[in-house]
Amino acid sequence: MMRVGIAADHGGFNLKMQLINYLQKEGHEVVDFGAHKLISDDDFPDYIVPLARAVSGDEIIRGIAICGSGVGASVVANKIQGIRAALITESYSARQGVEDDAMNVICLGGLVTGYALACELINIFLSSKYKGEERFNRRLKKIAALENSRREI
Repeated sequence: MMRVGIAADHGGFNLKMQLINYLQKEGHEVVDFGAHKLISDDDFPDYIVPLARAVSGDEIIRGIAICGSGVGASVVANKIQGIRAALITESYSARQGVEDDAMNVICLGGLVTGYALACELINIFLSSKYKGEERFNRRLKKIAALENSRREI
């Protein structure tokens, strides 16, 4: 099993709490980056940034970031160097994002993604492995160069 981080604001809080229980029952070690209680006017960066930094720093293997739509979580997670996050709404991208793009944070919309689908997407995300083919490695090097330079490729 895997050491997984999870974070959510008010828009993803209820789904996050359900997913923590599910992940633990599946045998994963879950690190909860908050919110630890429902606060209706909290801000997703306060929880998603620490999660993304923990993934980037290899403190956890993969991250699950949840806000109302999943868009904001994706935007802020990708601001952290070494993070490859995406809003995922279907199974193909959950697998392909890891296999081809080394996605390490899955973003979900707590107000638009149901529990059963979230569990399915997370299972695929956590069980998928990066292929490491030359063309994928080449692309990741270009992304890393962009992160390091903060200039366009």
